[in-house]
Amino acid sequence: MFTINKQMYILGGLRLHGNEQFYLIQGDVLPISIRKTLEVKRLLDAGNVKTIHEAVEQVGISRSVYYKYKDKIFPFNAVTFQKVITISLLLEHRPGILSKVLQFVADKDGNVITINQSMPLQGIANVVLSMDTANMRLTTTEFLEELLNVDGVNRAIVVGQS
Repeated sequence: MFTINKQMYILGGLRLHGNEQFYLIQGDVLPISIRKTLEVKRLLDAGNVKTIHEAVEQVGISRSVYYKYKDKIFPFNAVTFQKVITISLLLEHRPGILSKVLQFVADKDGNVITINQSMPLQGIANVVLSMDTANMRLTTTEFLEELLNVDGVNRAIVVGQS
């Protein structure tokens, strides 16, 4: 059994298309099928279950109910507080440089989502890093300025932001 009390949710999709409308609604007025869909999403996101089948069985809804609502409802905090930036970096190809960059991100309360490093050419590696900045206390500009001071970081530019 689960409870969702006094939480706020946004009903609708994440992208604004045409005449879509969005509503901020208190969790305890949602129908049970929607609340259970949220619980399935929470179980999957937390890694408490391995499959959708396992999650819907544990919560007590059908897969069709889950698929009907899964892309239409999100916890309010998941929509409003996540800010993802993608940074392109040129790093010197020396032992520990990437590790220093990742430690810097962690020290600033950033959360790495994806990282992709190219094969180093002429002693320089291109790294593309996507990270959640919601918990950071720095602006993106301040973060980049400090990141450029990390040993081995030759360039850091934001190439995407959401």
